[in-house]
Amino acid sequence: MRSKVIPSLLIGCLVLAGCSARTSPIEALKLQSQSAPRAQPVQAAMAPVPAVAVDEQTGSIAANGSGQPQPLAWAGDTPNQAHFESSPMTAGMPVPDQRPVAMLVPPVSPLAAPEEPAARSTGRHRVYNQRFSDAKPMNFGKVKPKHHAVHGVDVSRWQGDIDWPKLRSQGANFAYIKATDGGDHVDPMFRTNWKRAKEAGVKRGAYHFFYWCRVASDQADWFIRNVPRDPDALPPVIDVEYNGESSCRFRLSPEKAREKMQVFMDRLERHYGKRPVIYTAPDFYKDNLRGQFLDYPFWLRSVAAHPSKIYPDRKWVFWQYSGSGLSQGVNGKIDLNVFYGSVSDWQNWVGGKKSWERVAGLR
Repeated sequence: MRSKVIPSLLIGCLVLAGCSARTSPIEALKLQSQSAPRAQPVQAAMAPVPAVAVDEQTGSIAANGSGQPQPLAWAGDTPNQAHFESSPMTAGMPVPDQRPVAMLVPPVSPLAAPEEPAARSTGRHRVYNQRFSDAKPMNFGKVKPKHHAVHGVDVSRWQGDIDWPKLRSQGANFAYIKATDGGDHVDPMFRTNWKRAKEAGVKRGAYHFFYWCRVASDQADWFIRNVPRDPDALPPVIDVEYNGESSCRFRLSPEKAREKMQVFMDRLERHYGKRPVIYTAPDFYKDNLRGQFLDYPFWLRSVAAHPSKIYPDRKWVFWQYSGSGLSQGVNGKIDLNVFYGSVSDWQNWVGGKKSWERVAGLR
């Protein structure tokens, strides 16, 4: 027994304690017990450290550890992100505030907004007679807005909480709804208006207020990110006009302005499968668009005279004839519009059976 125990102890010494040949078995056992590490107390888990510093009062972030706060991408305006200046006499779509109340939407993936049901409605779109009034009525001569069969509106957050069923019953057969402007602003009422207008049976489309100091492709991507692709929707609209309240203090050449427009419109047409409509006002049209984009549908602002006098060389699909309209279903004033063609033209156009060129009399 003794001769077998001692070799075993020697082997244990070499393996467990790393002893030398001179170390006795008893000493090896003592060394092993002394070298065993003591259990350390368990420390509490540390809270994760934020990747960037966040200012709790402003909601801004400091990038790269610089300590200088930077606004969140979707949280507001920054210099040179708005329209360029123009005459204060210019009037058009509602101009966003210098610090617009943007909808705080976190980044989403993928970048495109969710698609809506692909099936088109099979029934014909019911057309209501218009019952609008106007706080500042104009005499348009022989051809008046009331001579057009299909009326509609355009809206933004400025109209507040809209009673869409009531507005439709008053003659809002279609509505263009403000969606986005620039590259990081969303109209706070867009999602609500987009949903409720469709529920009320209003044919609706979305429009984008174009910023001349922002990259056109970025603006297109922002619109696509926020406006769902719905086969029943009207074609998207690019709103191009001058803005005297802008922080962007230079004007592009007509060629450069049209180049930016083309980039934006091409991207939207590829995504939505519909040629965008160009909305514009008299002064911008005169300086940049006369004789251009002949293969695009136009939506013309003309609140003091018939479009044939202000835009004598341009066929149109929509005419915005008032910015001071009054209607049940909405508090305050609302923009009023008409569609160029007859009820039959309207039914065929929204049903995809007639092109806008035929509606406008180009074919």
